[in-house]
Amino acid sequence: MLTKGPRGTKDVLPSDAYKWHYVEGIVKDVAKRFGFEEIRTPTFEHTELFERGVGDTTDVVEKEMYTFEDRGKRSITLKPEGTASVARSFIENKLYAYAQTTKLFYITPVFRYERPQAGRFREHHQFGVELFGSSNPSVDAEVINLAMTIYENLGIEKLELRINSIGCPKCRAEYHEILKKYLESRLDKLCKTCQGRFDRNPLRIIDCKNDSCQAELTEVPLMLDHICDECKDHFETLKKYLEASGLNYIVDPKIVRGLDYYTKTAFEIITDEAGKKGTVCGGGRYDKLVEDCGGPATPGVGFGMGLERAILALENQEVEIPQPKGLDVFIVTMGDKASYEGFRLVNELRKAGLIADKDHLNRSVKAQFKYANKVNANYTIVIGEDELSKGIVKLKNMVDGEEKEIALNDVVNILQNK
Repeated sequence: MLTKGPRGTKDVLPSDAYKWHYVEGIVKDVAKRFGFEEIRTPTFEHTELFERGVGDTTDVVEKEMYTFEDRGKRSITLKPEGTASVARSFIENKLYAYAQTTKLFYITPVFRYERPQAGRFREHHQFGVELFGSSNPSVDAEVINLAMTIYENLGIEKLELRINSIGCPKCRAEYHEILKKYLESRLDKLCKTCQGRFDRNPLRIIDCKNDSCQAELTEVPLMLDHICDECKDHFETLKKYLEASGLNYIVDPKIVRGLDYYTKTAFEIITDEAGKKGTVCGGGRYDKLVEDCGGPATPGVGFGMGLERAILALENQEVEIPQPKGLDVFIVTMGDKASYEGFRLVNELRKAGLIADKDHLNRSVKAQFKYANKVNANYTIVIGEDELSKGIVKLKNMVDGEEKEIALNDVVNILQNK
């Protein structure tokens, strides 16, 4: 149907756009205060990037990607997440050759084929940060602080910061054997997807959303109990940095995250709205991603947060979002000559930095004033043939009703001062 958008998409109308401007303004401001710079990557990438970077055993790659073949017979995928694209750009543009660390942020549309629900769409928008070049736990704490600062600045409350360590390739390989031994006797009770993951990536089974699978995982051995000394030291140091910055946290050993590139730190920010908890932000460390994508060995850490989800949290918690201001001035005209002069004047006002408009529907004077009220104009300027002959206009304050005549040539200066 031509007049209905595809399922899982949503129009942002002018009545709601100001909410997006508010959130986007805050996330950009906070990111810049932390020393991050903006990067913009393409909406689509070669499919192999996500298969290698995100992981071919993840739900994202197995079930949720929008993949197609272009006219050149190349497999192309609409971006399902932001990190792999930024890693690709980091490599292609040799950003690793610059003084490190590299601190990047982005706002991007992402596409996932999943069941649409509140705050989650098949096309949604993600704010993310990526920090390359340091393996120090201090940068893990830095990006977590950045995320928490954003929510603090937005005014969203009832937040929980949950952290975990999911180890490194060395200790994870040993843990996989322990996990597989636990799962062997339960394998026939797991869903087909998890059965397929048993040999390739058993850690993904812990993240399965299937209730029957979760019922078999009540006593599952946890990665956090089997991490190596290096990962343990990293995790303990991260805690100290979080404590130094005054952040409360909960250690949640069942946080796995849904993407294969994570190593060591994994974290989520949970919000509690009307007794219902939901994840509003997630991220972690990915020390092998750049190397897996064909670049030099480079540690990295970052997070992603859905903007739709952030706006929903603001609405659910009844956080007041500043309303956009209306017009500075609306020009009411009577007759053709006045309309031409009004057109000239409205453009002069706009060049002077004012928000100005005029009638384009040949409304009556009464209807023009009614419209000026509707768009919350602070002032109206009335121009008719009498005013033109005298070189004046009538300026009306729409708040207190005060009206006075001023010289046409003085309009811009007077309104700028007001």
